[in-house]
Formats: sequence, C-alpha cells, structure tokens
Amino acid sequence: MTADTEAHAGLSTMDRFLPVWIGLAMIAGLLLGRLVPGLDDLLSAVELGDVSLPIAVGLLVMMYPVLAKVRYDRLDTVTRDARMLTASLLLNWVLGPALMFALAWLFLPDLPAYRTGLIIVGLARCIAMVIIWNDLACGDREAAAVLVALNSVFQVIAFAGLGWFYLTVLPGWLGLQQSALDVSAADIARSVLIFLGIPLVAGYLSRRLGERRWGRAAYEGSFLPRIGPWALYGLLFTIVVLFALQGEQIINRPIDVVRIALPLLVYFAVMWGGGFALGKALGMGYARTTTLAFTAAGNNFELAIAVAIATFGVTSGQALAGVVGPLIEVPVLVGLVYVSLALRPRFRGETG
Repeated sequence: MTADTEAHAGLSTMDRFLPVWIGLAMIAGLLLGRLVPGLDDLLSAVELGDVSLPIAVGLLVMMYPVLAKVRYDRLDTVTRDARMLTASLLLNWVLGPALMFALAWLFLPDLPAYRTGLIIVGLARCIAMVIIWNDLACGDREAAAVLVALNSVFQVIAFAGLGWFYLTVLPGWLGLQQSALDVSAADIARSVLIFLGIPLVAGYLSRRLGERRWGRAAYEGSFLPRIGPWALYGLLFTIVVLFALQGEQIINRPIDVVRIALPLLVYFAVMWGGGFALGKALGMGYARTTTLAFTAAGNNFELAIAVAIATFGVTSGQALAGVVGPLIEVPVLVGLVYVSLALRPRFRGETG
C-alpha cells in the first residue's frame, strides 16, 4: 500500500472531499454576503461572547462530537508527557507570537492596521478548529484535549500581557511604530469558557453517561458514529456564516487580502512544519507529533476577530486581517491533514 493510499484510508468518504465542501462553503458565504442585503447585520444582531450567535453555534456544534470521542480516563498519560507539554508551550507562547510579529513587520511595514491585526491573530492560540484538524489527521484526541485546555489557561493569563509587549514594548525597543490593545482577562476567560468549556463539559458528560448506560463498545460503535458527521456540518456552517459576514470586505479589497495572506501562509507552514519536525525529533510517535503540529499551527480566529472588532471597530483593517486568518488557515490546514497522513508511514515501528 502506498503512502497516498494509506493517507486516504485514514479519512471517511465525506472527509476525503472536505477541501471541496470547504471551497463550496466559502463561495456560498461570499455570495450570500454579497447578494442578500442586510444579511451581515442580521447575522451579527445577536452575539455570544462578542461573537456572532450563528458562528458561536457552529463552533459549539463542530467541537462537541470530537470532544465526545475523547477517552477522559486516558488524560493522565498525556499530562505525564513532559516533552509534549513543554514543546507545546514553547511553540505556542514563545515561537508563535514572535514569528507572527516578525512576519507582520516584514511583509506589512507600510500597513499598520493589517500588521496589528496579524499580531493579534498570532497571540490567539487555537482552542476550537484544531480539534477537527487533529481528528481528521488521526492525531491523539486525548493529547489534543489536554493541549487545548493548556492553551486556554495561558490565553486567559498571557494574552493581554503579550499584546502589550508585542504592540507597545517591543516596537518601542526597536524604534518601530507602537500600537495598543484594549482587552481584559475577564473577556478572554469568558470566550474560553463558552467556546471550550461548553463543548468540553458536554463531551465529558456524554462519555461518562453514555458508557454507564450502554457500555463503552455500544457508545463508541453506535452513538459516536451517529453524532460524528455533525463536527463537519458545524465546521461548514461556521465557514458559510463567517464569509457571509465579511464577504463584502474580502471581495472589495482583493489586493489587501493577498498582502495579508502571504505572511499567514509562511506562518502556518513554519509553525506546522516546526511542530511536526520537533515531535519527530523527540520520538513522540505519529499521533502525538501530529497533535503537536496542529495545535502549534492553529489560531483562535474567533477571539482574534472579537478583540480586533472590540478595540478597532468592525470595518477596521485590524478586523479584516482577523477575517483573512481563517480564509487562509482553513484550506491550508486541510491540506496539511493530507500531508500529515502521507507522512504517517515514516513513523512505522515508533511507539513514542
């Protein structure tokens, strides 16, 4: 069996065509936002944690099935893996923000609003979609749950401080233009509790109550297959709504979108590649190496967009940079799912 065949064997029929569904969802969102007058106002009329309610619902539906698959009784083996926890913290909270800061200034020296928006994206570590990418790439679900929770804690503690450092302090040291970020730890904690806490509790209770009622075999053989497709339904729904909300800006400013996209492409490639290479070098085995790579590359776009809008306004360049984040991240990380699966045979015989 070739590497390509093995890669495709890791995906269901629906998953194999995921790039097609995502492309269609993006196009549908852009067309809806362009052709339906007042749709953006309608979609953003009600918010949950500073995020449009339809997007919030899509994210919660997307995350629940994956978190219901996690075997919570195995989490202790993940928390004892000091290599992975340390590597994840260094990638997410040292390398990631520093790399995005450098790329933003390198690619956008003359566009301060977009530059600031990209730096905010780099500070918002992923706590949602990464669970989908990790699952599609056959990563370690338990490790993903632990690393996402770890990122959430650090996001509450460090986001505002790192924003101040990378937008005000470091530019001042380097003689560059300074900016500011108005966001509180309470606002970030609320976002984390909504977008991670709700599906995490729901997934945990489903696992505990489902196994108690039906047994593990029936829970995993009958219940999980029924709810599994809803993760992708939630993902596609979220993409449609997101692009419907911001479609006009994306269509009307194509050159700006391209300029913002270039540093993002470099960022995702370096973060995922660096995480994958580090995991392989540390002998983690395929599943945890994949989890390390995707948790390093993904970003919390819902938080980045919410912070940019709250601080600079919905029509600001900072908000547009936040919107372009998932525009680039979604197809790139879907592509990296296939790259990851194609590299899986190289781990044969490794048990780390």
